[in-house]
Amino acid sequence: MTHETVEAWTHDMRSMAQEGVEAPQRVGIVGLGLIGGSLALRLKSSGCQVLAWNHRQHPYAHARAMGIECFDNLTDLAAARPDVLVLCNPLAAMPAVLEQLKPALDTQHTTLTDVGSVKGIVRQQVKRVGLDDCYVGAHPMCGNELSGWQAADEHLFHDALWAMTFCEHTDYRRVMAVAGMITRQCRNRLIILDDQTHDRAAALISHMPHVVATSFINMLTDNADRNIAMALSAGSWRDMTRVALTDPDRTKAMVEENGGEVAQLLRSLSARILAVADELDAEQAGGAEAAQADQRLDAFFAKGDDYRRRKAMMKRQKEPGEQTEVLFNTLHVNPDHWREDFLASAKRGEHIVRFTAPFRAIIEDGPSVK
Repeated sequence: MTHETVEAWTHDMRSMAQEGVEAPQRVGIVGLGLIGGSLALRLKSSGCQVLAWNHRQHPYAHARAMGIECFDNLTDLAAARPDVLVLCNPLAAMPAVLEQLKPALDTQHTTLTDVGSVKGIVRQQVKRVGLDDCYVGAHPMCGNELSGWQAADEHLFHDALWAMTFCEHTDYRRVMAVAGMITRQCRNRLIILDDQTHDRAAALISHMPHVVATSFINMLTDNADRNIAMALSAGSWRDMTRVALTDPDRTKAMVEENGGEVAQLLRSLSARILAVADELDAEQAGGAEAAQADQRLDAFFAKGDDYRRRKAMMKRQKEPGEQTEVLFNTLHVNPDHWREDFLASAKRGEHIVRFTAPFRAIIEDGPSVK
C-alpha cells in the first residue's frame, strides 16, 4: 500500500469515471420497506434508473411520483434486466421470491444481491434454486427501529458502510457490479469478506445486542419499581435500549436467522457478567480477597480503553470546524488471491471508498482496536 494525501486522492477521483469500475445504470429493488425504500430513494437521487416490486402495492403511488418504476409482479421485474437486483424482502419470503425470479432472470446480465443481516443462510437459499453463480452477498450497516415505506429516507444511507460477502465460487465480475452500485451510486464505503466472518461479526455487534437490550426492558417490565426506574431513566438507558423498540417479531426473526452464533456469544457474555458479579461479592465481603477483587474490577473496566480512545477520536473528527488530515491509501489486489486480500484489508480496519481499477481501490482507515 502507498500513502496518498487528500489532494492526490481528490485528483484521482476526477479521473475515476474513466478508469474505475462501471456503475450500474439500472437497479432493481425487491421490497420497498425501510431499507429497500431508502435504498431506492438513494439510488434515484444519484441519477440511477430504479425498478421495484413490493408484495403490497400501497407504496406505488408515492414511489412512482418519486420516479421509481414499479412492477406488478416479480417476473416482469426480472424480465426488465436490471444490472443489479437487490433483494430487500424478509428472509422468510426469500425461497418464494427466488423461485419466482429464476425463470425470468437473465443471469448472464443481472447480478443478484441482498441486504440481509445474515449471509450464510441467504447463500444457501440462493444456491438451492441455482442462482449462486450470479449472487454476491451484501449488508448495509444502517437502519433504525422504524419499518415500512413510510419510514423510507435516502439519508438513512448517509455515510453508511456496507459489508459485501463472497464464497469460494464467487465471480469477481459480480463483486465489481455490486461494489459499483455501493461506492458510486450510493456514495458509500464497503468492506469485503466471507460469509462466515460476516455472520460472526454481525452477531457480536447487532444480533446479540438486540437480545441484551430486550432483556433490559423485560427486566424493567418485571420490576415492581418499574415506574420509579422509568422516571429516573436518562441517556444511558435510552442508548442501551433503543434497538429494543424495534418490532419484536422482526427482532426475533433476525436473531433466529443467526441463532448459533448468537447463542454462543450470549453464553460468553453471561460468563463475563457472572464473573463481575463474583468480584463485586468478594469486594463487598471484605477480607484478603477484597483488594484482589478490586484490581480485577479495575482491569475489567479498563480493558476497552483502546476502543474508547478510537471512538473519541472519531467523534472529534466529525465536530464542526475540526481540522483533521485524512490519509487515504491505495489497495492493490492480487487477481489470484483477491478473497484473501480483501479479508485482510477488512481485518486491518480499512474501508474501501471507491475502485479506480478492477483490482485497485482507494481506502481509508476505519475504526480499529488493537
